[in-house]
Amino acid sequence: MKKLLLTCSIALLVSAYSYAEVSGVLKGRVLDEDDLPLPGASVLITSITKGAVTDVDGFYTMTGLDEGTYEVSVSYLGYNTQTQTVTIKEGQTIRLDFKMKMLTNTLDEVVLSGIYLKGQAKALNKQKNNMNITNVVAADQVGKFPDANIGDALKRIPGIAMQNDQGEARDIIVRGMAPELNSVTLNGDRIPSAEGDNRRVQMDLIPADMIQTIEVNKAVTPDMEGDAIGGSVNLVTRSAPSGFRASATLGAGTNPIRDNTPVYNFSGIIANRFFNDKLGVVLSTSYNYNKYGSDNVEFEWKKDDSDNPFVNEHDIRIYDVTRIRKSISASLDYDLSADHKLHFKTLFNHRNDYENRYRLTFKSMEDEDGDGIYTAEVRRQTKGGSHDNKNARLENQKMYRLSLGGDHILFDALEADWNVSWARASEKRPNERYIEYEQEGIELIQDFSRNKFPVMVPENGDYNDPALFGLKELTEENQDTKEDNYTARVNFKTALIREGDYASYIKFGYKYNKKKKDRDNDFFEYTSLSGDLENMSRVSYGDHTVSGFKPGGRYVSGNLVDRGFLSNLDLNNGNLFEKEPVLDEYITENYRAEESIHAAYAFIEQDLGKQFSFLAGFRFEHTGIDYTGYTFDEETGETLEDVKAIEESKSYGNFLPNLQLKYKVAENTILRAAFTQTMARPNYYDLVPYQAINSDDAEIAVGNPDLEATKSYNFDIFGEHYFSSVGIVSGGVFYKNLKDYIYTYRELGYTIPGYDGVFEFSQPRNGRDAKVYGFEVAFQRRLNFLPGFLRNLNLYANYTYTGSETNSVEGRDEKTDLAGAVEHMLNSSLSYETDRVSLRMSLNLADDYIDEYGSDTFEDSYYDSQLFLDFNASYAISPKWRIFAEVKNITNQPLRYYQGVKNRTQQVEYYDFNWNIGVKFDF
Repeated sequence: MKKLLLTCSIALLVSAYSYAEVSGVLKGRVLDEDDLPLPGASVLITSITKGAVTDVDGFYTMTGLDEGTYEVSVSYLGYNTQTQTVTIKEGQTIRLDFKMKMLTNTLDEVVLSGIYLKGQAKALNKQKNNMNITNVVAADQVGKFPDANIGDALKRIPGIAMQNDQGEARDIIVRGMAPELNSVTLNGDRIPSAEGDNRRVQMDLIPADMIQTIEVNKAVTPDMEGDAIGGSVNLVTRSAPSGFRASATLGAGTNPIRDNTPVYNFSGIIANRFFNDKLGVVLSTSYNYNKYGSDNVEFEWKKDDSDNPFVNEHDIRIYDVTRIRKSISASLDYDLSADHKLHFKTLFNHRNDYENRYRLTFKSMEDEDGDGIYTAEVRRQTKGGSHDNKNARLENQKMYRLSLGGDHILFDALEADWNVSWARASEKRPNERYIEYEQEGIELIQDFSRNKFPVMVPENGDYNDPALFGLKELTEENQDTKEDNYTARVNFKTALIREGDYASYIKFGYKYNKKKKDRDNDFFEYTSLSGDLENMSRVSYGDHTVSGFKPGGRYVSGNLVDRGFLSNLDLNNGNLFEKEPVLDEYITENYRAEESIHAAYAFIEQDLGKQFSFLAGFRFEHTGIDYTGYTFDEETGETLEDVKAIEESKSYGNFLPNLQLKYKVAENTILRAAFTQTMARPNYYDLVPYQAINSDDAEIAVGNPDLEATKSYNFDIFGEHYFSSVGIVSGGVFYKNLKDYIYTYRELGYTIPGYDGVFEFSQPRNGRDAKVYGFEVAFQRRLNFLPGFLRNLNLYANYTYTGSETNSVEGRDEKTDLAGAVEHMLNSSLSYETDRVSLRMSLNLADDYIDEYGSDTFEDSYYDSQLFLDFNASYAISPKWRIFAEVKNITNQPLRYYQGVKNRTQQVEYYDFNWNIGVKFDF
């Protein structure tokens, strides 16, 4: 591999040097009337059939031009084509910029009259001129939906579904592929994960208004990271425009679910160029304050001796949440000369979640006599934090990134770029506290009269009397997870055939990525030396039943310990409390992992006439990982001296061929096809050789250092037709053949030598193979062919079908769907847009799917279908000022899991609708 790359490098340098003796360079930028960049513009020298496409910042470059005078034209959907004349001189770089004008019809009416259609034009032009199959969303296009974070914006894209947490989109599913099988990058580099055991990037950490462009690559090219089976989502941060720009958004609203608690939003951007336009600077900031909550009920199902399902455990949970999200970014670029440019980018995201939870649990329910009367333990638990953390559990997440890079033209023919970066994601949960009281021997009836919402009806005793509840436990946990990514990459690109119908170029490069992941948790149990906490009636408590509880008024939480009392306990005072570490609760969760990835790639992009082109190449990635995990036997171990550290190492290589075809049927009609091979690395924690035994819950979980990376062979055929009025109709089919995919194997009735009883055993394992197939269709355009005011209507709609099957889940003979594969996904919106007014109703639908395999089909966990309906409107008071209003989750769509069949609810959690109004300023 090294010899091949060295040979290519020498050959290209010699070729570039020979071009340099007779050639020149043309470069420039394509802007709109507001001096904002137009990405994806086609720049063409017709006389020699040589062209280029502008990047996300509107820049283009043409190298290897012979001396002479040329006509250069720029075309862009929704804009008039422009032509200028330029004279190229040998050995010189000439700058030629374009300022495009919006397309008008015969009545001199501006086609792009809607404020958000400009964003749609930018996205579609970039998508049209990409070689691979992508979906692109520009920042001002994101603004047409009421989406606070990147996850909520992504769910509008064809083939994308999101898993939600606390009412916001968090984990991404692409074409039915679970979050672990997709990658999320920032300016081309993988974003580190703040999750403790996996590689998922929490999309609700990143505000939507901090990103300039979202690129969803459904068929990756060799210069992209190869761990992207479903797809790769690339987030592009803002770059400086050509002149001064300032904008700000200020909004406020409420969440009715918790007595109309407040929502505040602010974002701002300021940018300019200095020192004769050599230095560009853009600063962005965002702040979001959201105080809300959720109403939750949960059920764990089992079968009795006659195979009849019953509820073994039931929770009523009340969450009170304050989420504060802050973000700031800066981007600088400096032109050293016409051929050399440096850029520096930094991004900081910070999210604090303050959460309290009040939980009533009916546990270990048994019908010993078979008469329908169950005996249960009843537990009352309050979750909180220390006084320093606002009397709540604090989840403190941060993500930093610093990058320095450059773009260069060498020998007037060889384009080169490089980048070095450091990124860190971290999550800390300090002083997470729980206090729990219990009462045994409560008799109850399980009422199934309300489908999907069973209710436990006590038959004896006062299960709400604090005097009958004794202390079960008082605990405090500290969690600390961080991941560091160090990245260095270099790319080279030069023409092989410089011009004409058979023009081609070759691109190759190298990337090094070093990752370090650490999780360091602890867990302590406290005993009150005074005995004042032994009975719930002796502490501060209150009735925390929620009026209008969304799952139903029959769910009554009753008396629970107040969060203020829990947070004010002086747990570190040795005169009041005895502190004891509980090793089996945390020690096997801790680990350290280091991963080194060396990647090299090369590909050629070749034109074969005016209509057909192809890309052919490969990527090779070598992965080495060293990790440390821990084992602990709670039956024989008592102290940290009984904890054993185990170190393991693993390395492997992946050769990833890549072939992509593009056929231009007409100027605005394109057919694409692709064959790619991609992969997905196992989660960090899955590789750790840990062994976690929980006797109380009769569970054992172990790691698997022998896991293989999942491989996938991907086939795509796709067609697109672009409307000159800025729109698209598209459709395509896809097929993926997965090898060694990873799932969680579960087994009931597992026995362990030296332990009494049976356990539920779980371990990540490789399945043999799986198939994923489907199609997607999309349509978006302004309906300007309609009469009168109806011509201002805009329709946006897309649908994706995903089928999947595998018969290699261990212990099962029948075929089953692949975990994470969403069968039906639908997005649609209808809007009315003019220069002043924008009204939009948006719908998002995702079907149910298997989320996690159980020991059998009865135990399988499903993520239920979701239907969201949102509305937003805005009105331009003046060209610079605009007011807006938004209403989200009009349908009060809950998060719901079910077990095995639709009517066996595992979890259902409601968030209610919320609304927001505000003002936007753009100068």
